[in-house]
Amino acid sequence: MAERIAVIGAGAAGLMAAGRAAELGADVVLLEKMNEAGKKILVSGKSRCNITNAAPLNQFLSHYGRNGRFLMNAFHRFFRDELLELLARYGVDTQTERGGRIFPVSGQASDVRDALLRYGADHGVDVRYRSEVREIAVEKRLVKGIQLANASRVTAGTVILATGGASWPDTGSTGQGYLMAQSLGHTIQPLRPALVPLTVTERSIAKALQGVSLRNVRCTFWTENAKGKVRELRMPYPMPDTGEMLFTHFGVSGPLILTASGAVVETLRKGRPVTLSIDLKPGMSEEAVHNRLQREFEAHSHQQLRTLLQGWVPASLADVLADLSGVEDDRHVHRIRVEEREKIVALIKNFRWTISGSLPLAAGMVTAGGVALNEVDPVSFASKKVAGLYLVGEVLDLVADTGGFNLQAAFSSGYLAGSDAALARSGRH
Repeated sequence: MAERIAVIGAGAAGLMAAGRAAELGADVVLLEKMNEAGKKILVSGKSRCNITNAAPLNQFLSHYGRNGRFLMNAFHRFFRDELLELLARYGVDTQTERGGRIFPVSGQASDVRDALLRYGADHGVDVRYRSEVREIAVEKRLVKGIQLANASRVTAGTVILATGGASWPDTGSTGQGYLMAQSLGHTIQPLRPALVPLTVTERSIAKALQGVSLRNVRCTFWTENAKGKVRELRMPYPMPDTGEMLFTHFGVSGPLILTASGAVVETLRKGRPVTLSIDLKPGMSEEAVHNRLQREFEAHSHQQLRTLLQGWVPASLADVLADLSGVEDDRHVHRIRVEEREKIVALIKNFRWTISGSLPLAAGMVTAGGVALNEVDPVSFASKKVAGLYLVGEVLDLVADTGGFNLQAAFSSGYLAGSDAALARSGRH
């Protein structure tokens, strides 16, 4: 059975790799340590599965930052159209929504998972659940098989490592793949959470705002360079000019925050401070905010500041801004001095927070870091360290922001690895 291909991990990349290899005639066994396949697919996109994105290729690649070029070949060979065509063959119709995000029409992530399972089943993939892998057996830099945690052995001449990252451990992504790859000589870039909520130093203020969701705000992150000069934090991929965010009892979350979190976490890891500035009214200049406040102070002269600010922001946020302004509750707005009004303008246009960190790796939607890309062939996703080993999906040092980009990378890498592995085993390479 040395010609058998063993795929470790029945997530997006593993299901695709197994199905494609079997479609090309390979004898494929798919090993999954959980009791069902695709658990992370099932929770993706808020259980709706954001499959991919409608962005054109160049824009699509920009969402992976500097590592996006690694996927250029893969996307030229198996990209969005090919993925959606395959899913349509198995009954999954899709629709494009805001931001180019593509979802199944049914709104059910399970439909995507089940389609990939049928793809494999149609071509004879042997799926084995509760099959935890302890190690990949290698002799003289050649794959020889797999040792399972129950001490049994699976003979295989090719292994596709598709174990996912170290986020969402309840789905089976516990980081084992990184240890396996490292034991075989691969370099693992430092693991860190991405698409993860951030914590703040001003915890009491955050707790007072817990659950407040803001739309159409602008978030800007600031840090210091080596000389101590403050500058805007450069993001690895495009940031929307405005969007949504959410306050939590520990800090901040929501789409704008999650998108920026990877760069923020990496900056903090390097020992550099990060602050967040929230522009609550990005459509207005400071002067326009100042003038509107002055008009409202005159029109509603006997109101308290916190009451007046409820016309600008949610009530609990109005309370916080009023407290931070230093204006006493028993003082009506017509008695607010110019310098106090300027402070209120600053709070509205530049609401500052000190970022202290993030939730742990397990809480990230995806894992940043992983197997160094210079040790993997971008054409086949074959290891450059061990013959017969392929590495796909989140186990690689590839991460993107939200919008279907991470799943597309998993599907494309799995498809190419399955294709190459099958052709290599059959001698048609």
